[in-house]
Amino acid sequence: MPTFNVTLNKDAPAEKLDAAKKQAVDQGGKIVNEFTLIKGFTVEMPADSVSALSSNEHVTVEADSEVKTQ
Repeated sequence: MPTFNVTLNKDAPAEKLDAAKKQAVDQGGKIVNEFTLIKGFTVEMPADSVSALSSNEHVTVEADSEVKTQ
């Protein structure tokens, strides 16, 4: 299953993060990491279910990928 990073938008209330976690789990996702420095989490979920989570106006959803520096 693909992995996605979900972060709370700057102006969104903190309780919207819990709602996004519930939405992800309800759509068949499994939370694999919760961030402490930023309000967000990583979730493994079916790719065909991520569009519903992406439509949540309080979060940003991005595919998890490897980041490299020079």
